[in-house]
Amino acid sequence: MAQAQITTNTALPVSKGGGIFRIQTKVLRSSGDPTEADRELTVLMVPFVIVYGVTSKLAAFGIVPVLDKQIRFTNGLARTERSVSGLGDARVFFRYTVFQKDARGATFRVAPFVGTQIPTGSRDASDDVGLLPPSLQLGSGSWSPFVGAVLTRQTFAWQIDVSVTYQRNNAVDGFRVGDEARLDIASKIRLFPRDLGEGLPSFLYANIESNLILREKNEIAGIRNENSGGLVWYVDPGFQFISRRVVIETVIQIPLVQQLNGAALENDFIFVASIRLAF
Repeated sequence: MAQAQITTNTALPVSKGGGIFRIQTKVLRSSGDPTEADRELTVLMVPFVIVYGVTSKLAAFGIVPVLDKQIRFTNGLARTERSVSGLGDARVFFRYTVFQKDARGATFRVAPFVGTQIPTGSRDASDDVGLLPPSLQLGSGSWSPFVGAVLTRQTFAWQIDVSVTYQRNNAVDGFRVGDEARLDIASKIRLFPRDLGEGLPSFLYANIESNLILREKNEIAGIRNENSGGLVWYVDPGFQFISRRVVIETVIQIPLVQQLNGAALENDFIFVASIRLAF
């Protein structure tokens, strides 16, 4: 099985005609509200991921998330809760290996990728209060293309992946989510077994990953929302158990830097756990 990282893509191949099915659970918790509303946001995300090896160099990816969003805030003297759940926006992309250099027990690969976000999530959900704000909706309504590239250096003992991505978000009914650029760096080192013998053993890795994300401000009718966008830097410690057909992994994304605009809500953490099955 291609040894992908937990929060970062990899340039390692998927065998032709083979595939990977991945189920993740992500819990995002945000508080740190600079306003008197004392907002608290909790988002549960369950992305279902399919990866298929079209050729030895070309891989196709499909991601369909199920979301549950809940926000609590103070409205006057009362504490108000609003929530929504359902299918979010899907993503499809293709990754192609353009450079490959193999040595005994090691490989170095470079693979660009291109894809789009598909507006499969609802953007008109409402509750007893009325229409939910765009930030709480399940979908954006936008076809939003993205491009990037990933490079991977792997040996029997360790692996490093570096990925850059830029996503262009398009406007829908006068509202546009700010474009996003990100740099993801991930490394892992084998903890067990310390020495490799014959056969195909299982492996335990310690992971440390990093996500630098820059978002532009949202726009409403062409006017920028000064309480949106900014820069966030996460550092993510985690572990992976890898066998021939199954990967079990977990990581916690801890925001070390949050330079957000205006009254944008800060993140406390993102917890991720997932399982991958090869077929």
